[in-house]
Amino acid sequence: MIFANALKPKYLLKQLIGYSAILLLLSFTMVTRAEFILDSNPSISADMPFNAESLCRVANNTQAYLTKYQDDTFAVHAGENIIKGLTLSRVQETLVFMCKPENKSKLNQGEFLKQHFDFYRWYPEKKQANVFAQKSTNKVKTRLLTNIPKDQILLTKYYTKLLNASSVKTAVYDQALYALPFDEQALTLAEADAKGNQLTRFKYTRQEVIAGKLLNNKLAKPLIWLTEDALHDVLLQGTGVMNVDGKVRYFNVHRNNGIAYNYAIGKKEQARYWYFAEVPSVLGYGKTIDAKIALESDVAFAGNVKSLGLGKLFLINHAVDGVTQGALGVLADQGGAFDNNLFQLDWLKGSYYGWKDYYEANKHLSDYASAWLLLKK
Repeated sequence: MIFANALKPKYLLKQLIGYSAILLLLSFTMVTRAEFILDSNPSISADMPFNAESLCRVANNTQAYLTKYQDDTFAVHAGENIIKGLTLSRVQETLVFMCKPENKSKLNQGEFLKQHFDFYRWYPEKKQANVFAQKSTNKVKTRLLTNIPKDQILLTKYYTKLLNASSVKTAVYDQALYALPFDEQALTLAEADAKGNQLTRFKYTRQEVIAGKLLNNKLAKPLIWLTEDALHDVLLQGTGVMNVDGKVRYFNVHRNNGIAYNYAIGKKEQARYWYFAEVPSVLGYGKTIDAKIALESDVAFAGNVKSLGLGKLFLINHAVDGVTQGALGVLADQGGAFDNNLFQLDWLKGSYYGWKDYYEANKHLSDYASAWLLLKK
């Protein structure tokens, strides 16, 4: 009966229309979801000016985390089915191999990389980028998200915030950078999360903290004092390099209030609030403050650690004043903006006092880049 129907013109037309619709849907899905496709002949820029020693320090720090904290299933894994058959051990072998003394001096040589690494070209998840673009109230962000090429990722840059601060509250420096509230000081992260809304940390939005909820009720210790604009900046960046009464000190995010980052709104409207800890240097990802990975500029990326897995080695081709240039970096950091985001990497570019000096130093860099995930053969 099926074969008889198939010979009828109307039935055949319906079938063809149905198949066409299915093929159209499949093709749309293929170009909008993130994919990592093995590239047998990657086009690598011959110009790759990065510091191999810095790269390998970040790689070694990340590899140490992968080895020591295998119970951190959020970050320590091969990736959420990004490449079929990929194992965590292969990711670790890649980090170890690249930084052997006889290899690290050759990491800016395209032929050496092609000989020893498989290249997986990253095609971004444009469908989700478009969803974020439609929700965004920021015109620049909307434009950047909407215009992501089908074969390039959005390459944003981040920096550690250079800030002037005070050890005491003043008329100028009137907003505190707070340590964990007193009711959580003795608790591990697991113990604190189990208590949830019973704890001070989960009770207040950023706006409520700025209005004085913690200070007026003496619920947490001020570490240092900032202007309100500086506070928003360091909450966004996650790390602050502070000039406090003439002395340079480092502060890093510790735990937040459990409110998700909202990609559609500006930094001052975010309800998410971070509590900080003083640290010895610029730090990236880590389940606890003591475990965070030490970072260095130009060789570290922040991204979707949950989906990609920590420690991935990426090569990017990006335009510098219109000329293609390459760079290698390790995925060693994350941020709230990467939730459900497989179209973007954030490149650590140093420390700056603000947008103006950051922009002057980096305005020649492109907003998009070809990107490959590298794995040792």
